[in-house]
Order: sequence, then structure tokens, then C-alpha cells
Amino acid sequence: MNCIIVDDEPLARAEMRSLINETSKTEILGEFSNAPSALDFLKTNDVDLIFLDIEMPMVTGLEFAEMLPEQSLIIFTTAYSQYALKSYELDAIDYLLKPIDKQRLEKAINKAVLYKELLSKNTVKNTVESNTLEFLFIKADRRFYKVNISDIKFIEALKDYVVIHTRQQKLITAMNLKTIHQKIPVELFLRVSKSYVVNMDFIDSFDNHNIYIDESEIPLGEVYRSDFFAKYAGGFLNPEA
Repeated sequence: MNCIIVDDEPLARAEMRSLINETSKTEILGEFSNAPSALDFLKTNDVDLIFLDIEMPMVTGLEFAEMLPEQSLIIFTTAYSQYALKSYELDAIDYLLKPIDKQRLEKAINKAVLYKELLSKNTVKNTVESNTLEFLFIKADRRFYKVNISDIKFIEALKDYVVIHTRQQKLITAMNLKTIHQKIPVELFLRVSKSYVVNMDFIDSFDNHNIYIDESEIPLGEVYRSDFFAKYAGGFLNPEA
């Protein structure tokens, strides 16, 4: 996998370069102090992953992300936590707060590598062909695969697809999040942000901003928070406390 770094702070770019070189075999193709110069580079170079700061002059990282090719994978790097939910609406792979932890970075890169593999395989042509209350039938490579709904931990929007995270594997299908949510039991699966639907049976813990399932940190959107607290916590907890 290759990458570029886009950050207006020279020290931040140097720190990111050092961390990437220490934690992975990711090849750094270039470093840029602003979004327009990075966009020019992308016109003539294939880039797998973009480490993108948010608060930059001329064009912000969020604005830049909306200009990127559909296949681009983004990891936001910023000192400001308030942009997290917006970043996931832009299908970011991850959101890293500065100063960036080495292990947290490695986890984000591993996720990007996995998703690049998923998107590059023929399985992106997968479709949900049928469903019952107990399982989904997913068609891939002229075969039908049965996915038990009770095994689905959560579903994540990724570009024009969804990633179904099960106990055993991750499956990518050509479908939007709203459509697949309508095919599974609403009393068990909750929409918790623009990009995530979770199985309540797999939730380990939560706070006002995130839900934790195994090693996954799932953002809890503001417009979904009250509904989540009402349905999952039975209204006994105050989301504003």
C-alpha cells in the first residue's frame, strides 16, 4: 500500500512520516502542505491512502475529502475531536487525534489495507438477494452464501457499499446502509450514525460519543443519540449527563 501526507504543519508532517516508517511497510509517495497541491499530484498518480489534516488554509481537509476520487481511502489526522462525526460521513477509514499514538496508527493502517483488499476483489459485486428473519442470502461469484443475522455484529457504510462485520468474517456488498437496515430486524439492529448500524447484542460499552464492539470504536451521531439511549438503555440513562 502507498500513501501521501497532507498537513500544513511541517512538524506534523515529519512526525507522521516517522510514525508511518516505524509502524508499517506503507510507501510514502509524497507530502503536501495544502490540499490543491495534493489534488494536482492525485491527477497523475494512483494513491491508495491519504493521511489528511482538517484545519488547513485555502481548502480544509473536509472540503478536500469531498473532491477526492471515489476509490480514495482517507485517514483524518487532527488535533480537534469535534470533526469526528463529519469525517465518518465522508467514509473516512479512521480518525486519529494528535499527538498520534503509534499503536493506534498501526491499527488504522491495517484497517485501510483490509478495506483496499475488499474493494479490489470481485466480491464488491456481491448483492443481498433474499432475506428472512434469521439470515441473509448474499450472491457472490454465481453462488449464494447464507449469513446468519445473529452473527452480524455491525454494518458499516463504505463508499457505494456496506461492510457486514460478522463473528467469522467481513463481507462487502453493493448496497447502501438504509436498504440493508430494512432487511434485518429493527428491534435488534440500531442505526447509530450516518455510517453505522449495530447489533445491540454485541455492544460491550458506550458513552455519549462512541459505541464499543470488540476492538471497534463506532461513532454515535448526535441525531441518533437520544433514540439509542432510549432503545438500548431503556431510557434509564441521560445522554446529556
